[in-house]
Amino acid sequence: MLSREAVAFLLVVHAATMLASQTEAYIPIFTYGEVQRMQEKERYEGQKKSLSVQQRSEEAGPLDSAEPSEEEVKEVTKLTAPVEIGMRMNSRQLEKYRATLKGLMCEVLLSSQNAAK
Repeated sequence: MLSREAVAFLLVVHAATMLASQTEAYIPIFTYGEVQRMQEKERYEGQKKSLSVQQRSEEAGPLDSAEPSEEEVKEVTKLTAPVEIGMRMNSRQLEKYRATLKGLMCEVLLSSQNAAK
């Protein structure tokens, strides 16, 4: 048979997993400072890239302004790519936040109807 320590350890692990599955919070992967640094780095790289594109276009001569270059088309595609936001809720959470979700859905539907008119 199992020793008392082993049984106690298994019970503690089981209780911890049950509590973890019931929590509504999450642990962020990155801290706020790290996210800001990554955004600044992306912004810097974007500025650096746009400067190099301008230098190449000056060297190549004037282009027809009506036709965007390939880099510009790629940039626009990156900026307008669709984003899907998902959320998972169990029945207890759904009951808890039902009124808030209903209000948000009504606002979204009304704004989309007003935009369509």
